[in-house]
Amino acid sequence: MEAALTVTDRALVAADALVAATRAWRTEQVRDPKVGALALAVSANLPVLLWGEPGIGKSATLQQLADSLGTPMETVIASVHEPSDFSGLPIIGDSPATEGVPMAPPDWAVRLARTGSGLVFFDELSSAPPAVQAALLRVVLERRVGSLQLPPAVRIVAAANPPTSAADGWHLSPPLANRFVHLHWSHDARTVARGLAGTWPAVTVPVVEPGRTSTALARARGAVAGFLTARPGLTHHLPGDSEARGGAWPSPRTWEMVLRLLTFHYSAGTGADVLALAVVGAVGDGAGLEFVTYLEHLDLPDPERVLANPDAFTLPDRGDRQLAFLTAVISAVQGRVDRQRWEAGWAVLEKAVEAGVPDVAARAALDLAALRDTAWPVPPSIDAFVEVLQLSGRLSR
Repeated sequence: MEAALTVTDRALVAADALVAATRAWRTEQVRDPKVGALALAVSANLPVLLWGEPGIGKSATLQQLADSLGTPMETVIASVHEPSDFSGLPIIGDSPATEGVPMAPPDWAVRLARTGSGLVFFDELSSAPPAVQAALLRVVLERRVGSLQLPPAVRIVAAANPPTSAADGWHLSPPLANRFVHLHWSHDARTVARGLAGTWPAVTVPVVEPGRTSTALARARGAVAGFLTARPGLTHHLPGDSEARGGAWPSPRTWEMVLRLLTFHYSAGTGADVLALAVVGAVGDGAGLEFVTYLEHLDLPDPERVLANPDAFTLPDRGDRQLAFLTAVISAVQGRVDRQRWEAGWAVLEKAVEAGVPDVAARAALDLAALRDTAWPVPPSIDAFVEVLQLSGRLSR
């Protein structure tokens, strides 16, 4: 067969082999906080938006991430699509008056639905006009493309160039921007030099430890609730200028993202710098950095250890730490409710009363009372909360 090849064919075969050789490389484990933040957010199944100049390796990093997940990646250039490519094209059936008109999804969405998992990469998002951005809202938030529901395991990542460097760039609309974890992407000259020499950094996904998950969620709930109680003004703050509104800013939606990021951080043991980048990417610089500083000084007791031996712990001194701790304890009980843990929760709340802060414990008492099995007797430690519980109707005496 080789004899039948022309001289030109043989030259092209040799050229293609050489091209393949230039594209072959190995990977090594190198710690990069921004890559870690991307992997943390993707692991937590939160939509991520990478901001960076063209040609700095955003797409290559995502392909490595997809390979690490063992899942296919579908790339969709948002700027060259019409709104109907995301909202679906109407298809008239036999009886549209009775069955409606279904909206046909594009081929990339069908492939992801057929596979059951994957990573969809919306590139050049800031070059997409407002009508296309509006159509993407439902894809990002509800994971619906036309009449097709994307599987829960599908991860969503987008990339955007700053409007100053994007062709016909647009600022992101606030509703779309507020649905992403924003990460600012940059290149490192030494990394590029080593990569072109044949070795690029590996992109790995953090491994969640199943034994940590219940405690991790309880700690995360306590931390976020305690912080927002101390700083209620940061619960929602829409920036004043259009550029800032197209980035990360705090809202109940993005604080829910922070809750999930923190839970995965505690479950997988990722670095504090990785968490900081992800949190700032969700709620913005001001609120994010303040929350990260708050976490550094929080140092809450492990709620599971406290429930195992409620007589051995000491209530934190600061009011916000007290609320964070009590929220974490009640969340831990909610995660696995039985009589022993429920009664241990009341023993914890009794210590709060003894410490002179019954108002801090009142909200937790309402939540704990709601978990009661009617067959369980009322413990004596509930007496300090009888009035508030009777007023709420949560517990009858």
